[in-house]
Amino acid sequence: MAYTVWQHDTRYGARPGLEGPFHYPSGAVLYYDPVAGQYYDPRTDWYVDRDDVAVLQAQIFDQLRA
Repeated sequence: MAYTVWQHDTRYGARPGLEGPFHYPSGAVLYYDPVAGQYYDPRTDWYVDRDDVAVLQAQIFDQLRA
């Protein structure tokens, strides 16, 4: 079984009121905002569309299946 390791960006640490950071194989880093019920992208300062988050999460499952 092969394992894929991606770099965790050390610029992103814990943030008050947010869960994460969550690092994705594509290099994306997101936080979950439980109050808004959405994922937040600190690079753009915007919430991420649910469909886009689903694509990122699928990348993780694809890596695990490989």
